[in-house]
Amino acid sequence: MPYAIVIVPVAPLRAAASHKSEMISQLLWGACVEIMETAPGGWVQVKNQYDEYTGWATMAHLEPIEEVLFRTPATWYFPGWVNRVTMNGQPMQVPFGCLVKSPDNNATQWGNITVKFEDKPLPYTNTAVADVTALKQAAMQFLNTAYLWGGVSVFGIDCSGFTQNVFKLSGIPLWRDAYQQATQGHLVDFLQEARLGDLAFFDNEEGRITHVGILLNDHEIIHSSGKVRIDPIDNQGIINADTGLRTHQLRIIKRYF
Repeated sequence: MPYAIVIVPVAPLRAAASHKSEMISQLLWGACVEIMETAPGGWVQVKNQYDEYTGWATMAHLEPIEEVLFRTPATWYFPGWVNRVTMNGQPMQVPFGCLVKSPDNNATQWGNITVKFEDKPLPYTNTAVADVTALKQAAMQFLNTAYLWGGVSVFGIDCSGFTQNVFKLSGIPLWRDAYQQATQGHLVDFLQEARLGDLAFFDNEEGRITHVGILLNDHEIIHSSGKVRIDPIDNQGIINADTGLRTHQLRIIKRYF
């Protein structure tokens, strides 16, 4: 199976092989994918290595790589809201939270592309031992980022993209969509027992889980709804801090560490 790596700051992942198709997710710079299928116009169906999410991308956003790089674990991440790199000598800025596969924090080689780090990445360890202070700091990096269906970056993010990427930096893997994330972790029986880093899930009138956010404590939640925001929460659900209106109905709370 061919492998590739994302070489643009944020690459759209679409439902079908067309720029007009719905954007179902995104791939951050440095993400590795398996190429599953090809289509006319330079489109490829890919599977994201991190969460196995599948969609269509354009090869213009990817660089073919050898399997050895694909299998190499990420060792660094970028901590700035934007971070400077060069790709074959040309400048680029990549968003917060991009993971990097590289033997050091100066430069690396991805296929035919020489990557140099103008801003230095920090060590990344997938230990699944979360530091709640660091997790909260990562969440705050996204504060006031606009909601974007399918988004996963500080330039625009949806609710489950927000939780997935915050948890990623603590070494805790989550699936891509809210209903999938709700199948992970351990149940917390009552909101009053919640602690920083628990996830709260919310359903619609049909009982389907459609929203997720990170609990800061037993009465506040940070989540992507319109924008990444902090709102009060009670046993019934979220109350918009600006309007006083109830916006989401609480379904369950899960704990992951």
